[in-house]
Amino acid sequence: MSELWITLNDIPEEGQNFVFEDQNFWSASWKQYNVDVKPGDTLVSEVYVLPQDKGCLVRGGTKGSVTIACDRCTADYKHNISTEFEEYEQVAEDGDDEESPVVKTKEGLKLDIGALLWEHFALALPIKPLCKEACKGLCAKCGADLNKGGCECEQNEGDPRLAVFRNLKIKN
Repeated sequence: MSELWITLNDIPEEGQNFVFEDQNFWSASWKQYNVDVKPGDTLVSEVYVLPQDKGCLVRGGTKGSVTIACDRCTADYKHNISTEFEEYEQVAEDGDDEESPVVKTKEGLKLDIGALLWEHFALALPIKPLCKEACKGLCAKCGADLNKGGCECEQNEGDPRLAVFRNLKIKN
């Protein structure tokens, strides 16, 4: 993944704000992780970093949009991205299972802000992207977009042995 490193020793004691607008970071990450999205509105990340003894407090978020294909009809649509996070990150101790975005170097502690931004971006993507909640998808036989109208295919009424249950009404 593309990395964005911040040296924590260079940040004043009261913390510092950062703005990341480089779209190459996002496109390189999409390519590396094979995420099928295209650029939409510019993705802008604003982050506040407050250094601590063994790590830092990181507060921020990303706003913008991406173009993504609908899972039902395959049409591209704009999906808005809006993330917010607040985390304390510290250097991984011996025996920790997780990698930490904070590492100790000769220059001091460094934070890979790119790892945090990518994590929250990935969590903001939908599991099942839909252009709209009521998307009808594509016809399984001819591939026609059912959102634009019907198709000429014969509709399967299902198993005739279960026809008696089609008009069943359940009262609460």
